Amino acid sequence: SYRSKICKEATYAYPDRGYCASQGSSYYGYKLHAVCSVNGVFQSMDLSPASVHDVKYLKDIQTQISDCILIGDKGYLSAEIQLNLFDSYNIKLSTPMRSNQKEYKKQPYVFRKKRKRIETLFSQLCDQFMIRRNYAKTFRGFKTRIISKIAALTTVQYINKFIFGRNINNIKISII
Repeated sequence: SYRSKICKEATYAYPDRGYCASQGSSYYGYKLHAVCSVNGVFQSMDLSPASVHDVKYLKDIQTQISDCILIGDKGYLSAEIQLNLFDSYNIKLSTPMRSNQKEYKKQPYVFRKKRKRIETLFSQLCDQFMIRRNYAKTFRGFKTRIISKIAALTTVQYINKFIFGRNINNIKISII
């Protein structure tokens, strides 16, 4: 990673090392942050170097949305951020608690079910659209490839819903 010159044409675009706690591994590159509807349609997204903490993305989107409930993963656990979002923008951030936290309560079933839908969406991006496999040499090329894969997924969802009247998330079904 230190010798790599890929995506290092501008200092703001430098990839970095990150750690994925759920997979227990470190990686080099970027992190995709996204807000999706409960049906699994992307509403907002951003790329950051892998070392940037997930909570930083909430500061970027808090002015874009308001009066809603966001369902996040454990990377968004921060009582201070949750309180700020609610007080300033009327955004309720629901994240599952860690089992060793004080006053542990299981996240409500409806939120867990919707969270699973979003996790499935990201799995589809990784498996069917191979979003992790990217051979771009510049950051602009990298962004273009990521956005085109997300646009392709969204197009398939649109075709499923409005042309064929099917479940939007059956992306492996033949369109023809």
